[in-house]
Amino acid sequence: MSERKVERVVIAGGGTAGWMAAAALSRLVGRKLSVTLVESEEIGTVGVGEATIPTILTINRLLQIPEPDFIKLTSGTFKLGIRFENWRTEGENYFHSFGDTGKGSWAAGFHHFWLRAQELGLAEQYSEYCPELKAAEAERFAITSENKLNYAYHLDASKYGMYLRKMAEASGVTRVEGKINQVDTCPHDGFIEALVLDNGHRIEGDLFIDCTGFRALLSEGTLETGFDDWSHWLPANRAWAVQSELSEHPKPYTRAIAHKVGWQWRIPLQHRAGNGLVYCNDFMDEQTARELLLQNVPEKTLIDPRPIRFTTGQRKRYWNKNCIAIGLSSGFIEPLESTSIHFIQNGIMWLLLMFPDLSIEASTVREYNTKMRSEAEHIRDFIVLHYALNERHGDPFWDHCRNMELPDSLKHRMELFERSARVFKPQDDVFAENSWVQVMMGQGLTPRGYHNIAQAMSSEQMTAFLTGIQHEVAQTVAKLPQHGAFVNTLIQHAKV
Repeated sequence: MSERKVERVVIAGGGTAGWMAAAALSRLVGRKLSVTLVESEEIGTVGVGEATIPTILTINRLLQIPEPDFIKLTSGTFKLGIRFENWRTEGENYFHSFGDTGKGSWAAGFHHFWLRAQELGLAEQYSEYCPELKAAEAERFAITSENKLNYAYHLDASKYGMYLRKMAEASGVTRVEGKINQVDTCPHDGFIEALVLDNGHRIEGDLFIDCTGFRALLSEGTLETGFDDWSHWLPANRAWAVQSELSEHPKPYTRAIAHKVGWQWRIPLQHRAGNGLVYCNDFMDEQTARELLLQNVPEKTLIDPRPIRFTTGQRKRYWNKNCIAIGLSSGFIEPLESTSIHFIQNGIMWLLLMFPDLSIEASTVREYNTKMRSEAEHIRDFIVLHYALNERHGDPFWDHCRNMELPDSLKHRMELFERSARVFKPQDDVFAENSWVQVMMGQGLTPRGYHNIAQAMSSEQMTAFLTGIQHEVAQTVAKLPQHGAFVNTLIQHAKV
C-alpha cells in the first residue's frame, strides 16, 4: 500500500484522544518513534466524557498509572453501573451494573435459572443476585483481593488529558502549539505528507492520527472518507452540558434520567457533578432544553451551560491511507452507556496491536477498519435498544423511537432473547451477556422460554442455589466501606 517506513507519527489535536494516543504510542509500541502532537490552546475540546466503562482499566494498567494518583489527579470517583430512571415508563427504574449476576453453567447464563425460579415462585428480583448492583444501591465500594468488583470511573476528562500529556512528554513526545492551516498530500497516492500551521511551520510525518474532534480535519476535511449517518436510529442530535456543585456524597454510579424529550446524565465527581441533557431538536428547541436541564440540576451551577451539536454515526473508514481517526473524528454515539473514552481507547489498542512493522499494509488497514466498525455497530445496537423498548406512550419523541425501524442485527438479538432468553456475545461486543440481559429485562422485554438445563434443579435445589448467592452478595456488600470514605482513603496514598 505504501513503501514509506513509519517512523514519524503526527497527532493532530489534543484532549483525551490526542494525549492518550501520544502516551500509548510513545510507551507501548515496542520501538522508538518520533511522536509529535499539534494542538492549539484556542481550540477547546468537547470534554463531557466524564463517565467510563471497565475497559479503561486496561489502558491505565498498560500505562502503569497508579490508581491513587489517577483518582486524586482526575477528581475521580468509582462507578459500578448506571441507574436508568423513567426509561421504560415514568416512575420506573432499573440498573445496568457491571459484572455478573448470579452464577450460570456452561450451557446457560444465570438468568435462565432465575426465569425458571421465578416461574416456580422462588426468585427475588433479578437485581438481588448481583454484588456490584447491591453495592451501588448501598453506596459502598472498595478494591480488595477478597471482594473483586467490576468497576469503572467518573473523572474530570480535562484533568485526565493533562495527566496523559505529562506522561507523554516525559516519554519524548513533542508538543507543537498552533492551528492547522493546511494539510499537504502526495499528488501520486493522496497520502498525507505534512501539516502546515498558520505560522507557516510545516510538520512532516509518515502516519497521522486525526484527533481534531467533530471537525475531522484530516480524515474528512482532507481525505473525504465519508460518514455513515445513524440519525434514523438515534435521532438525538443536541446536548447541553453544565457542571454544578455536589450537595450529597458521590454515588458509585451514573444516573440516566429520561425526560419527555431525551435524557439527562448525572455524574458525581469528588467535589462537583457533571450534568447534561441529550435531546433532539426536532422535538424540542434549544432554549427549552436548556431550561429543562437547569430546572433538574438541584445545586448551584459552576459554569454557563454549554451547547453541543452532533450527528450520530461513524466514518466509512477509521483508517484511510496513512491517517487514522480516533475519538470524535471517527464518529459519535451518544454518551448513554459512557462509551466515548472507550472508543478512543479501542482505536488506540487496535492500532498498537496492528502497528506497522515497516510500512502500511492494505491488509492491516482492512482488518483495523473491520474491527472498529463491527464494535461500533454492536454499541450502536445496545444504545438503540434502550430507546426502542420504551413504553412512554403519548410522548412524541418516545413514540417515534418505539416505532422506528430497527437494525436487522438488533431485531435478531431481541427476537432471540424474547423467544428463548438466549444472548450470544460476539467477540467484538464490549457489552457482556449480563449487560444485554439487564437492559432488555429492565426495559420490559420478558423471555417466553429458557434453556432446558434450568429444569434439572428441583425446587429445593433451586431455593438453596438462590439463597446461597444472595448470602454471598450480602456478605460482600456488608464488608465494603462507604464509597466516599474509600475515595478519601485512597487519595491519601497518592504520591502526587
